[in-house]
Amino acid sequence: MNYTLTQLFTFFGVVSVGTILTRVLPFLVFPENRQIPKYIKYLADILPFTIIGMLVVYCLKDVSFVKSPHSLPEVISIVVIAVLHIWKKNTLLSIGVGALLYMLLVQYIFI
Repeated sequence: MNYTLTQLFTFFGVVSVGTILTRVLPFLVFPENRQIPKYIKYLADILPFTIIGMLVVYCLKDVSFVKSPHSLPEVISIVVIAVLHIWKKNTLLSIGVGALLYMLLVQYIFI
């Protein structure tokens, strides 16, 4: 599909304005000299854990415990991620090693 120059400029303009707004809006709504509301602080504390929980549920929603390989790659990877995170307390390390391990398991072990 070919786009005209006007369509391209409009698209990238809208995307740019949307990106700038999402970056600037929090600083305009909550300036440094004003107290941040308690519910915003609560959301800042609770949302990261909620989002991670939703991602785990989304990633595991189509996993079958009945069909071969009986979700073994997923379970092994989750256990390794949990153990690594508890042991090293490094999110990047645990997610990176878990993702790499999962890819190796599904590509080479559980074919």
